[in-house]
Order: sequence, then structure tokens, then C-alpha cells
Amino acid sequence: MIDLNGPRQSSGPLAELARDVRACTLCAAHLPLGPKPILRVDARTRILITGQAPGTKVHHTGMPWNDASGERLRDWLGVDRDTFYALDHFGVMAMGFCYPGRGKGGDLPPRPECAPRWHAPIRALLPALQLTLLPGAYGQRYYLPVKGESLTDTVRRFQDFLPLGYFPLPHPSPRNTRWLRDRPWFEHDVVPVLRAKVAAILAAPSPAPLA
Repeated sequence: MIDLNGPRQSSGPLAELARDVRACTLCAAHLPLGPKPILRVDARTRILITGQAPGTKVHHTGMPWNDASGERLRDWLGVDRDTFYALDHFGVMAMGFCYPGRGKGGDLPPRPECAPRWHAPIRALLPALQLTLLPGAYGQRYYLPVKGESLTDTVRRFQDFLPLGYFPLPHPSPRNTRWLRDRPWFEHDVVPVLRAKVAAILAAPSPAPLA
């Protein structure tokens, strides 16, 4: 069974912080469907996915990346669904935890309140974290020194950010199919490195359960 709520431990600093996140109403006045923060982390999480914000499907189901974008992302990572949703392997902490609403060209950007308020405290309680995936420009601009740089240029020089523990990616949305088609170097040069990196991290013994 896939645990939608995580972390698994029912007590401790991370569990308490996760409960605080899920009770957050910081930007409730701006959320058309109301606040429903989505966060999936565990103290044993080794790879963290920091994308944009939940869509309406995630808002209603609580299951992130359970769509065509998730299928493409899992293909890039070289993992199956069970591995992807195992909290000791992958965690999900988006730039915005709640569905931000709809604009003219699609969903609105992530709310700006989430990351400054919650990201650093959560990351400080992930001792097993080895790699943060940054699919999309919002996370890249927040975490990487890429001011004024295009997403294409950031992804192209992904090797520069691996020593920092970050891996920039395009968003795997079907909307980006043309971007991928026009840049075959991503599938040829970047995806194999990503799969190898992920496989090496997941091949190591799982961190011991918390006492």
C-alpha cells in the first residue's frame, strides 16, 4: 500500500513539523480550493523531488506525480511505481505545497510563501538526503546560482550542480514534449547520468529505521 501521508514515524521532530505543514493556512486567502498542503518525506528519504506545486488531481487524491508527468519522470529515473513511492527512497517537497489556482496559460506559479517558511526546516531533518531533483525553473531559481539563465542552459550544465547535491531537470509534463524533441541531448546525455546516479543511491543499504 502506498502511504500518501508520510513520514512513517508518528513522533519526533520531522513528524511534528510535517503535522505543522499540513495544518498551514499561511496563504489560504489566495487558494481557490483552500489549503491542502502535500508533503511526503521520511527521515530515511534519500532523494527529494522539488517540483512546482500540486495540480487539481493531486489536491483531491493526495498522491503526487500520479499522472503522465509522473510516468515520464519515473522513466527518466529508471524506477517503478513501488520504488518511487517508497518514502525511504524518494520524498516530495514542492516549491508550493498547495494547488495555487489556474491562470490563462495553465496553473499559476507556486505560492511564494511556502519555500522560505518550510523548506530549510524540513531539509534539516532529512539526514539521509543525498540528492535533490529540481524539475522545472521554480526550484532551480530558488536553489541554484542561475539568475538570468534559461532552464535549457541550467539543465545542460547539470554536472556543475551535482557536487552541491542538486540535479536540474525540465519539468516532465506532456506540455514539454516539444522541448524534449528539440533537445535530443537531454535523453542522450542527461538521462543516463540521472539513472546511474539514482541507481547508485538506491543500491546502498537503506538507512536504519528510527528508534
